[in-house]
Amino acid sequence: MGHFCPKRTEVKKFKTSVPKRTFLSHQKRPIWPHRHEPNERRKAMTIENLEKELKSGQLQSLYLLYGEELYLLETNLKKIKTLFGECVKGINFIMIDEQNVPEIISDIETPSFGYEKKLIIARNTGLFKKEGKKKSGDTAKLKEKLAKYIEENIKIINESVLLVFVEDEADSKSTLYTAIEKNGIVCKFDFQKPNQIEQRIKTICNAYKVNIDAQTMRYFIECCGTNMQDLINEIRKLIEYAGENGTIKKEDIDKLSIKKLESVIFDLTDDLGKKDITGALQVLQNLIYAKEPLA
Repeated sequence: MGHFCPKRTEVKKFKTSVPKRTFLSHQKRPIWPHRHEPNERRKAMTIENLEKELKSGQLQSLYLLYGEELYLLETNLKKIKTLFGECVKGINFIMIDEQNVPEIISDIETPSFGYEKKLIIARNTGLFKKEGKKKSGDTAKLKEKLAKYIEENIKIINESVLLVFVEDEADSKSTLYTAIEKNGIVCKFDFQKPNQIEQRIKTICNAYKVNIDAQTMRYFIECCGTNMQDLINEIRKLIEYAGENGTIKKEDIDKLSIKKLESVIFDLTDDLGKKDITGALQVLQNLIYAKEPLA
């Protein structure tokens, strides 16, 4: 397979004429908003506000996305990447992890030939973990170096880079966290509260013209848990089963959904209490089918 070769540029007496990035007619150009005052520390942004900002087409130049709710995190990361536009790996798109994170400043400063900006996604770098009593010398130095670089070179970052950190956890007291919070966007993806989950599931059902009442919605969440990825998988099955203008019912959930173990145990105890041997055996059969441990 041949290597990617960028378009040749016209050279005149050491001055390189680099073509500006073009956008296709159907491609919405991202809005790079006015920057906040550099010395103003801002609070972390909520998931809802981040979603609204991205929906309006606004992109910042510096993000830290972290937390346990991976479905919503990855969904918003995908929106950022889509808004950014065309990505050519090694030219205007760089992936960074714990192994090559020491090269991050060099990657920021390397020009993205022929493109307005470069997208750098730094995933699970280890730079945001809370440090124990025994600090890792190299990691601690890199944290401080990168925090200082962001503070002193935010103008360069704003003009040439879209830098996104994606982490499982982040120490809010670290200098690197503070530098990003002050100069960019920090968003923590916690597991959603029941009312937030209900609203999201209701929005999905409405989009497919499928009805679900409040009581059935609560039962659905009780059965399937609060992990958004699991809930999305389960509601898709129920929507397909109900069909357009149909209604999701409690018995549909019992028939089609994969229930969380806690919910299954409740059903089993309930059936045994009612001396419903057939129901209890059906619950046990479902547990075995789902390969859940019975002890």
